[in-house]
Amino acid sequence: MFTQTKTLSLRDRVLRSSLVDLLTGPHGVDRYTELVEPTWTLGDARAKVVAVRRQTLRSVTLTLEPNAAFAAGPAFRAGQHVNLTLEVDGRRQTRCYSPANAEGDRLLELTIGVHDEGLVSRHLYHNARPGMVVGLDGVGGDFVLPTVRPRAVLFVSGGSGITPVMSMLRTMRDEGSDRDITFIHYARTPEEACYRDELAATPGVRVLHGYSRSPEAGGLRGYFGADHLADAPTPDAVFVCGPPALVEAVREHFADALFESFVPPVFAVPTEASGGTVAFADSGVDVIDDGRSLLEQAEAAGLKPESGCRMGICHTCTRRKTSGAVKNRITGAVSAADEEDVQICVSVPVGDVELSL
Repeated sequence: MFTQTKTLSLRDRVLRSSLVDLLTGPHGVDRYTELVEPTWTLGDARAKVVAVRRQTLRSVTLTLEPNAAFAAGPAFRAGQHVNLTLEVDGRRQTRCYSPANAEGDRLLELTIGVHDEGLVSRHLYHNARPGMVVGLDGVGGDFVLPTVRPRAVLFVSGGSGITPVMSMLRTMRDEGSDRDITFIHYARTPEEACYRDELAATPGVRVLHGYSRSPEAGGLRGYFGADHLADAPTPDAVFVCGPPALVEAVREHFADALFESFVPPVFAVPTEASGGTVAFADSGVDVIDDGRSLLEQAEAAGLKPESGCRMGICHTCTRRKTSGAVKNRITGAVSAADEEDVQICVSVPVGDVELSL
């Protein structure tokens, strides 16, 4: 009698074993569905990288397909950001990025500028590939188009700050609006100007470029000023995203401009720290306040709290302050309430502080 033996693949054996565990063990469903497809999870928002392109020498553009858990959250509005999480050298890292796609698009597009000291940006530039799975957190941010679209719009961006305003431009283009739009973008060289070809091909948009290292190649010379607006109509709304110096220059001319900057503010360590005790209660570690942020002091003490943007935007580093007072280094506000959540990347102690960390 001939007996045919069917050899199971390793994948089939793992799946069969996992299904048995699912029926007999206490594990959640997500642990097993992700063996088949990593983005098939009920609770974790994730996305698969479906395309990668490096449109400049200092940027990488990822096209992401979010899973149902992400789609079930708040709808993305043009100009907002998402938190992207991935593992780099065995440690989870989270960063804020503003998608460049229009509202309502099924896929997300992230164009990430590569910085010399950027751990995540360099990792993605060199290693991102189709099929890679990353974590996503919900959308957030107030840098958005108003519900009633303005008639005359000025977009100003610098470097990778172009992504949120590209999202706004694409959204208005998809709406078929007949707005009067001026788009000014600053980069170091033409080769580093993201979306240069797309902007040039977008009908009805007045596009101006300024290049700090190749001034002869652009229509604009020097830094933003009134002369850069000579041919533009007076805008009803101004949106600017880029380095702090660019944001400040634009706001000198348009005080009501809606702005955003993803460059961390530079904080000076105070000459006199509070001298209080910072107690990381969950770890049993106490330190004497040296004036730095709670995040920096925790890291100096050997702790590894999760963090992302390190500038008070992504909220990844939020921890519960059980007692004591802290000062927000961006707003200057002092909070002394017990049992409240604080962003430890931008909070410094004011006297004794206890954290659940």
